[in-house]
Amino acid sequence: MKHRIERLTQWLKDEKKDAAFITSKENIFYLTNFYTDPHERLVGLILFPNESPILIVPGMETSQVKDAGWSDEIIGYADHESPWELLSRSIEQRNISLIENVAIETDVLTVSRMNDLLAVFPSAAITAVEHQLNQMRVVKDEIEIAIMKRAAQMADYGVEVGKNALKEGITEMEVLAKIEYELKKKGIREMSFSTMVLFGEKSGAPHGNPGNRKLNDGDFVLFDLGVVLDGYTSDITRTFAYGSISDEKKELYNTVLKAQLASLEISKPGTRIGDLDQSARNVITEAGYGDRFPHRIGHGLGINVHEFPSMSHLNDGTLQAGMVYTIEPGIYDPVLGGVRIEDDVLITKEGHITLTKTSKELTIIN
Repeated sequence: MKHRIERLTQWLKDEKKDAAFITSKENIFYLTNFYTDPHERLVGLILFPNESPILIVPGMETSQVKDAGWSDEIIGYADHESPWELLSRSIEQRNISLIENVAIETDVLTVSRMNDLLAVFPSAAITAVEHQLNQMRVVKDEIEIAIMKRAAQMADYGVEVGKNALKEGITEMEVLAKIEYELKKKGIREMSFSTMVLFGEKSGAPHGNPGNRKLNDGDFVLFDLGVVLDGYTSDITRTFAYGSISDEKKELYNTVLKAQLASLEISKPGTRIGDLDQSARNVITEAGYGDRFPHRIGHGLGINVHEFPSMSHLNDGTLQAGMVYTIEPGIYDPVLGGVRIEDDVLITKEGHITLTKTSKELTIIN
């Protein structure tokens, strides 16, 4: 993690910023290897261009910080203490010169905490650090990629469990419970997001909510799930048919598959990100379903299940080796149901590989 701190510190020097203040649990994990969900308590990392960093944590978590490998200053505070006062003392003891520019996560830091920060650094102007952190996190290193491959394998396993649990009359929530139970038996403590198991017409809602809908012959079955493994996420969607499938539904499914493959085909270094969305959208539009594909083609994937970059048709950025993202076109009909096919994609120097491996060919479960 030291090299990440060094890279961000060098950015502070290059941009002539006096400090960076990081509070999101994801970026703190990325920079320190320490992961916690502090709830209402403050966890903050302060970086300086020419001083060693300071990590502020609840006192009860200082031992975990050390176990994560952090060797620089720790300000551990009790619930009756003010972390801001302790920070002020540390700054005074270090004789740090006037702080005139502080880079913060502008999408994360609350107004009240920004006011507390400005009380410590009253002369500081506030700027953003998101762009630099996004540029650092968007290209995964070998360790991150290895973890994400294993996370994708667990997502594939979850789909397999769900598929094997299908039988007429079972409810969405019963299948969901089986998936998460079996994943927990494999050591998965947390899902990337609320698992989706949707039957029939309910699969026609892109972000539907599982419930007590029972499985019937002819239903689409949509699984959308992912796991958190060693701090990194996975995200897969597969759609199956149960018992039988109409020609109309076959056409819908095959159109989505064709769209997904079109987007994957151009997934390689140098491709404009927006073209991934447009290539899939063209297939779906030409088939007459353009108004039923309401979302972008995908999103960046890593510590967050949705992270930089946004894979919309408006994105003029280009793919580069080490990026991981999802490709997930869909068509949704409130009566027939919906189809979405999603893979986790890693860009390599030669092209791409899909981390999720579950078959995408139309499968009818009997």
